[in-house]
Amino acid sequence: MKRRLFLGTKSAVVIFFAILAATGLTLSQTPQASPPQVEIPGTQLLHLSSAIVGQEYALYVNLPRGYNDTTKAFPVIYLLDAQWDFPLAQAIFGEQYYDGFVPAAIIVGITWGGKNPNYDSLRARDLTPTNSAQLPQSGGGPKFLAFMKGELIPFIESRYRAAKNDRTLMGSSFGGLFTLYALFHETELFNRYVLTSPSVGWDNGILYTYEKEYATKKSGLPIRLFMAVGGLEAGGVSEFEKFVAQMKSRGYKDLQLETRVLENIGHSGSKAEGYTRGLQAVFARPSLSLSHSILQQYVGKYRVTPEFIVEMMEDQGGLVILAPGNMRIPLLAETEKNFYVKGAYMFIEFKKNEAGKVIGCEAEQFSGRQFAEKID
Repeated sequence: MKRRLFLGTKSAVVIFFAILAATGLTLSQTPQASPPQVEIPGTQLLHLSSAIVGQEYALYVNLPRGYNDTTKAFPVIYLLDAQWDFPLAQAIFGEQYYDGFVPAAIIVGITWGGKNPNYDSLRARDLTPTNSAQLPQSGGGPKFLAFMKGELIPFIESRYRAAKNDRTLMGSSFGGLFTLYALFHETELFNRYVLTSPSVGWDNGILYTYEKEYATKKSGLPIRLFMAVGGLEAGGVSEFEKFVAQMKSRGYKDLQLETRVLENIGHSGSKAEGYTRGLQAVFARPSLSLSHSILQQYVGKYRVTPEFIVEMMEDQGGLVILAPGNMRIPLLAETEKNFYVKGAYMFIEFKKNEAGKVIGCEAEQFSGRQFAEKID
């Protein structure tokens, strides 16, 4: 007769762990260390306490390529809602810089500091220009703008080599509302404005009042402004287009305005394409039409290396580089001697001797600079 062995629960557990120990399959009681967090290279985190607002702010700063050149000052892009959008804006800027659309610039992302900040509540406070009963904390826009003018910008310009006459303000939604509020109340604080999906309907359309008040005082608006809205924003498109129409009807002197309705894009998604198109628009380089006599002095062959020779040709009122393999590269004129390739990091500066004869050109690409001698 066979005997059956029955083990109690406690005995079974003991045997189970004994088997694991014997086979080396012991269960670790120590939790695995968490992998290190990913950080954005080349960025810095600063803190600034505002006496005006009574709030600590966190500043995410991205320094540009070439910042070590101490002879240069750089434009500054001030980005709102950095707690969400700084990685996005930093990535978009890097792409547009590599493609030659924007110059090297400092990015300053602004968000709220302190312990466990409630971003939704704080942005509703700081980014709205007037109080609404639906959001009791709203209406702090004037203080926040005073903070930017009196504390933030002086802080940044004292710490970094920032160009004091080249500032961009960029924001979306409530950030777009605040950007337009700043435009009409401290116009010259920034010379470039990029905004998407602005809350045009805030406080019964207070932005229309701000724009009208500005127009009664001034006929000029010397800024570059880009505005966009998602094509799928319910009610947002018609309100956006109405506001744009009112601005265009003024015929503001010196205003460079570009607007877009982004196809198949909703409210939050407007930032990716909108910031891309916006940076391209507000930093767009000139495209001059030069005379035949000016262009003809650059026509000829240029020796890049002993084995690599390119030809500069005049074509349809502009210059074209003809490279080996019949590759044609159109050039656009930024000045009479400075040219660029749209959509690529390539800038050409023609050089002359003391007699005024073209002796070559210097090409700047992402990888560096190289001089090409004119050989005929």
